[in-house]
Parts: sequence; C-alpha cells; structure tokens
Amino acid sequence: MPVELDKSFDPSDIESRWYPQWESAGYFRPASDTTAAGTIPAYCIMLPPPNVTGTLHMGHAFQHTLMDALTRYHRMCGDSTLWQPGTDHAGIATQIVVERQLDQQNISRRGLGREEFLKRVWQWKETSGSTITRQMRRLGASCDWSRERFTMDQGLSRAVTEVFVRLYREGLIYRGKRLVNWDPVLQTAVSDLEVVSTEEDGFLWYIRYPLENDAGAGLDETGTEGLIVATTRPETMLGDMAVAVHPDDPRYRHLVGRRVRLPLCERSIPVIADAYVDPEFGTGCVKITPAHDFNDYQMGQRHKLVPLGILALDGKINDCAPIEYQGLDRFDARKKIIADLQMQGLLVETKPHKLMAPRGDRTHTVIEPMLTDQWYVAMEGLAKRGLEAVANGDVKFTPENWSHVYDQWLENIQDWCISRQLWWGHRIPAWYDEENNIFVAHSREEAQQQAGERKLTQDEDVLDTWFSSALWPFSTLGWPEETPELGTFLPTSVLITGFDIIFFWVARMVMMSLHFTGKAPFREVYVTGLIRDAEGHKMSKSKGNVLDPLDLIDGITLPDLITKRTTGLMNPGQAESIENTTRKHFPNGIPAFGADALRFTFASLASHGRDIKFDLQRCEGYRNFCNKLWNATRYVLMNCEGKDTGLMADDAEAWPSGHSDADQWIISRLQLAEGAVEQAFHDYRFDIAAREIYEFVWDEYCDWYLEFAKVQLNSGNDAIQRATRHTLTQVLEATLRLTHPIIPFITEELWQKIAPLTGRQGASIMLQPYPKANPAHISENAIGRIAALKEMINACRTLRGEMNLSPALRIPLLAVGDRQTLADFSPYLMALAKLAHVEIMQDGLPHAEAPVAIVGEFRLMLKIEVNIAAERERLTREIARIEGETAKAEIKLANAAFVERAPAKVVEQEKGRLANYDATLEKLREQLRKLG
Repeated sequence: MPVELDKSFDPSDIESRWYPQWESAGYFRPASDTTAAGTIPAYCIMLPPPNVTGTLHMGHAFQHTLMDALTRYHRMCGDSTLWQPGTDHAGIATQIVVERQLDQQNISRRGLGREEFLKRVWQWKETSGSTITRQMRRLGASCDWSRERFTMDQGLSRAVTEVFVRLYREGLIYRGKRLVNWDPVLQTAVSDLEVVSTEEDGFLWYIRYPLENDAGAGLDETGTEGLIVATTRPETMLGDMAVAVHPDDPRYRHLVGRRVRLPLCERSIPVIADAYVDPEFGTGCVKITPAHDFNDYQMGQRHKLVPLGILALDGKINDCAPIEYQGLDRFDARKKIIADLQMQGLLVETKPHKLMAPRGDRTHTVIEPMLTDQWYVAMEGLAKRGLEAVANGDVKFTPENWSHVYDQWLENIQDWCISRQLWWGHRIPAWYDEENNIFVAHSREEAQQQAGERKLTQDEDVLDTWFSSALWPFSTLGWPEETPELGTFLPTSVLITGFDIIFFWVARMVMMSLHFTGKAPFREVYVTGLIRDAEGHKMSKSKGNVLDPLDLIDGITLPDLITKRTTGLMNPGQAESIENTTRKHFPNGIPAFGADALRFTFASLASHGRDIKFDLQRCEGYRNFCNKLWNATRYVLMNCEGKDTGLMADDAEAWPSGHSDADQWIISRLQLAEGAVEQAFHDYRFDIAAREIYEFVWDEYCDWYLEFAKVQLNSGNDAIQRATRHTLTQVLEATLRLTHPIIPFITEELWQKIAPLTGRQGASIMLQPYPKANPAHISENAIGRIAALKEMINACRTLRGEMNLSPALRIPLLAVGDRQTLADFSPYLMALAKLAHVEIMQDGLPHAEAPVAIVGEFRLMLKIEVNIAAERERLTREIARIEGETAKAEIKLANAAFVERAPAKVVEQEKGRLANYDATLEKLREQLRKLG
C-alpha cells in the first residue's frame, strides 16, 4: 500500500497530532527500573521552574528548546533520561494577581482574612496557573509531566520546613534587625533581583546644617556658620544621625568631632570622618541616615551610630519624626520639608540631578531601605563549600568565564534575608510565646511540646521564593526521603539558565544541595545569553518589541499584534509609537512558522555570547529548510517505495556493495556530520549543531546528492539503481534521527514514512538510537572525486553564464584530462550542467575563441559557434555599463561626508560593490582580448 505524504508541509497538523501521542505513550519518562539497577547511565535536567503566573516568553522558549534538544539527544543515546518539570509559586507575583482580582470586586485582602485569601489563591492556581506548561507542550518540550512539581505542593513544602528547622538548629538561621529593600506598596522586603534601577531626573538639594557652639568657627564661603550638605532625599534628614566628611579633606578636617544642629529637628548630631565619603560629590559633606541608606548603615556600624527609622512600613513618616511631618506620605513630606527649609533660610541651592531610582519590578514604586526584623541565613560557611565545589571541578561552568562571576559573589556574600511580609508562600515554621521566645519546629504540635503550656502564635511572614527554589534539584527527587530517584539522578547533569540569576538561584542551589545531600546539584551549568530584538535591544512591553513565541508558531494578524502590544501599557501614551513601529516591521502580521522552524532558529542562535539578537528572517529560512526536507522525503518515497532498497535480510545497518562515488560521498559526509553534531552537543554549541545539520541536508543531500541520484536512477543499471535507493533511504533515515532533537515534529512524521524502507521498526523516532559516526564508512577517495565533479559542474555553469546561454540550450562539452574519470563523470555533467554530450579530447582542446575553464588537471570548453562581431559588441556594451557603475561607486566613496556619516554597514557594502565591479571588468576585458 503506497505511503502517502501531503504535497505541502503543514506544521500545525503534525504538531497537534504527535505531541499528545508522545505524552500519552509515556515516552518522556525515564527508564527508572534499569537505571536504579545501574545497567544504563542516567541523564537529568531540571527545568528552572517558571512562575505559576507566567506565560511563555522568548527567553523561556529559547532555553526550553536547548533543554529539550539535550533531553531528546540523550534519550536517543540510550540514557535513562529525566527532564524534571514544575512551576514556582512566585510569592509576590501571584499575590499581586489575586489581589488585583479582589480589587475589581472591591474586596481587600486584609478584610478577607489570611485563610480565605489563601483559598482564593489556590482556586486561581488550579484554574489559571498552568498556562505556561500548556504552552511548553506547543513547543515540543518532552518533560516527564507525570512528575510535575509545584513549590507549594505537599512534598516540596515538607522539604522546605525540614531545611528551615535543620538550619535553625544548626545555628545557620537567625532573626535580626537589618536594613532591607522595602516595597511600601506591597509592604514586604524584596530581593535585589526584584529591584530595578532606572535613570531619572531629580534634584540635588543643598541644605545648611548650623554648627553648634564656638561661634566663628567653620565659616563657609558665604560667611555663614554651618556645613552644607547635598542630598537627593531631603525627607530622610529627619533620621540623620551624623554628617560625614573625608578625613583628608582640608576644608573640614578641623570640624571633625564638632556637632551640628539638625534642621527642623530638636537635636544635634556629630561631624565624623570616614574614608567612604567622596570629597568631589556635592560639597564633600554627606548626611548619614543609618536606618534608610545601605551605605550609611555600614558607616553607622563603624561609628557606633544608633539608627533612627522615621518611615512607617507604608512609606509614611512615623512618630519618631517631628509632629508636623508625622503621617505624611514620604514625597508629600519632602515638599513640606523643602518649603520649611526655604522659609528658615537653610535651603542654600537646588540643582537638577540625574539619579538612579530603585523601583520595585512589580509595583514600580520607589524602594526604601528599611530597618526591620527579618529572618536570615548565615552564608559564610555555606559559601565556602560553594566555592570549593567549583574550584575542585564538581560544578563546571560553560562558558567558563561565568565561574569568576560566581566566585566573586560568594567571596563577598552577605547573609541572606529569607523572610517576606506576604501571605502566599511557605509560612515560616516559627512560633512565639507571650514573652517573644522563639520555637522553631516542623509543626505547631511540635512547637507546643517545646513551649509547654505557653500560648503560641505563628510568625506571620513567609519565606522568600528563592528559598524553596534553592532546594529544587533535590526536593523534586523526593528529599528528605532516600528515594531511588534521588540516588539515580543527583547530581543532575546540567543546568541551563541565564547569567542574571547566577547569584540568586545557581549559587544557592549549590550551597543547599551540598549542605543537605553532600552532592552538587548539577555537574555543569550552561549559561545562555539573553534574547534581544534584531537591533540588539532588550525586549520589553514598554518598547513594544516583545515577540510571543506562540505567535511565531501559529502566526498572528497585524491588527491582533497591534492590540497585543498596546494593551496594558504602563504608559498608554506610548501606544501610538508602538503601533507605528509594529506596522513598519510587520506590515502583514507574522506568518505561521511552526514549532520546528522556531526551534531551529533558537538552536542556530545559541552561541556562547552574552546577547543573542533574534532575527525573524531566520524563522523564514528554517521554515524553508523544513519544506526542503519535506520535499526531499517526497522525492525519495516516490522513487523508492515498493522497490528494492538494498536491504540485507539479517542486518538493516549493513551497506551493500556496488555504491557509486556519489553514494560513498554522501555516506561519508553523513559520518562527518554525525561526528560534528555529537561534538557540538557535548560542547553545548547548538549553533554549530544547527549549522552542520543545515549544511548537510540542504547543501549536500538535497542540492547535490538528490541530483546525482536522479542520474543514477535513470541509468538503466539495476545494481546502480538498487544501491542508489539504498543510499537515498538509509542516509535520509539517519538524517531524520540526527535532526530529531532540534526539530522533533517533522522528523517524527517523515521517519514514520521512511523507516519501513530501511528495515527499521519502532513506534517512534524518539525511541530509536541516535546515529553515531562510523569511520569505516568514510571514503576519502569518494570525497575527493565528488569534490572534483562538483567543481567541474560549477565551472560548466559559470561558462554558460559568462556566455549568456539559455538554460534550455544543451551544448556539447569538450574536455581534456583523465579519460576514465571524465567517462565516469559524463552522465552527471550532462544532467547537471545541461550539456548535449561530453567529448573527451585526445590531443587537447581546439584553438577556438570560446573561454576555457581549468579544474585541477582538467580543461573544459563549451563547443559553440560564437558570432565574434556580435559577442564583441555585447562585451563592449557590458564593459561600458559596468565602468559607469564603477565611476558612481568611486565618487560616492571619495565623498568624505558619505564615508563619515553613513552607517559602517552601508560603506562596507559600497566597497564590496566596487570590488565586484573591478573583478567583473577584468574578466570581461580578458574575454574581449581573446576575441581579438
């Protein structure tokens, strides 16, 4: 029965059919029984858990493609392969989502109460929290979904509690008052990763702090007593505890130890000397507010200053400040303070000033350094082991330079603030009695046993989301139980992640895994670059340059794309410019490229660079590649189905004798491609793997071998035809397996049609062995001979082009060289260079006016009667035309204004055009000289 393959490649049909079959058949699961017995090697990748609130963005799609390619590759190599999926509860992001839903119903979180609020969060998670995992399936991600985990599920929550209790009992977790990043809107501490510094226009206010006592000392240039302090945050002066100067600054050295009167407040503060002060900034005098500035806090510690917090948790001035400012929002207080200073004659000057404003990435409010009681992990000992793991090679970074970034952070690490003032998350397993004694335990019951009859109240805070994420490599494998999976897959094989979370996640996983399991969490860390747009700009909603991976897979119309890009903007005023840019770049919307073309694009971009420019044109190119592979398979099926494909009865891998040079050449090229791709996967050079596959399939198999095969199939020789069909099918089948990890859908579809012609059997290409290079199948002789044949064909095509011959006109070829080689090559030359026949000359080429091509020892000339007068006229006209173009290019390049102002790319393009004109002129003049 004929094997049917549609005339055109339709990715949507193939993708919708194959993924559910793979998943339901259980192909994504590891062969755990045999692995546990130690009979086959284990390979494991942990999916960095995306936020449960999230949707698939370009960074996800890029990294997931690489993870899936490695997973599929190792699965086909015979390893027991686990790609462990799951999602993160994303404390802040999720709480914001649900609170916004409540706001729309005019319900406040606090009015609802903690227990009821958490019920609402779980309801939302069950209905909307799996969007990203559904989208991952569209991309072809072959995770073991049967093992999918969630950081708040029962097993992982148990692991979190166990880690907290153990660290506390070991003295590595403690509670203390420290300065933290504080979001006044969310009213919680946030990590550095959740703070985005943006350059903004602000002011530098110069304020006079009058000197106390000793009238006449310390006069400034205006003749008025006092020190002038420059600040960008005048509201924090209410909490000033000192004014600092540099110890070597001659302007103020004599004032160190004196005291100044704090404006607007009924207290005095000392003048101190500290080398941290920059004498060049402002006036060289710096106000010190230990409770509201990280650098000031450190200076306060050195000088034993007592911090005074003047902000409440909601960002309003508290009752430690003068009464007239109490209850004001911090920015309203700023306005009043400036007005009051001006009224009292203490505001000396106001200057515009560019500053870096720290804003919360969720609320966009200005983050305040705030002195609060928080829970901390002591990092010194943990960090030491983390450094040792990389130093002794237990954990390796690719590219290797990222290990220096990792080391630098751990060498300068601060204790980790792990508490957050939220409701959604792992609640801290600590209870307090009425005297504020702390009882840390696995449960309330255990804490109560420790406390006796005393009444207990659980800590209101939850743990930083990064705390549970740090346990991901071993908690997902069943820790603290000694599960078979833990013994089999830890250390995992490789972590694929971006450089922006080396500190926040990678290092913490290493430290926690070493501490609790004695093993590194992974053997290697492959650090990818960040996906940017084609111009190298970061993709962001505000820039309107975000691409949705699913829009590249499925396509999207221009109106829908504009709506998507302009909806929900922080600044609605940007909508018009974003619409205009979108119309310019995508006048017809985005066509449907399919998952395979997108995956191939990502693989081709995955170099070891820091930034990766995503060019949509590449998707078009790789969509064409898929079409090329599809059409090649259709050709092979049409010519090989139902015919003898040279199968050996006992061994599908065996290669029958009688192969031509062309057959041996493509078989050799396949081995070289297999070796190069294997090495590329080993080196995490997905770009090289993609390039090798592209060049082999497009340039060698499709553009050359299929054309050679047509000649051989038309030869009338049964043995040649049989060997050709064998080569066509076997090489194509191996190529599909070679390519499957990167483009899984189309390769599965085509393999199902081709495999029966090669004697291979199996339910899926996923379960087939990955092809490995066999040096015995490499023929250097065939490689050399086909290289010569290709050069001859190209030379004949060049001769035809130079003579402007119609493609339909078949011309005889006169050739001199090894007679047997020319005889062997003649059928290919005739077919591929459109020749009438090949005449092998005994005594050299005739003396004629026609051009001659030299290929190694061979000389080739087309046998054609040339109308010398007409050809001379044609060449003269062409020379004159190109001389005119050359003159234009020379004038343009001689123009200094053009060379200086035009983009470098345009200038180089013009230089290249001029060089081409010069080379063409030389050839044309040579031909004209030959005509006499």
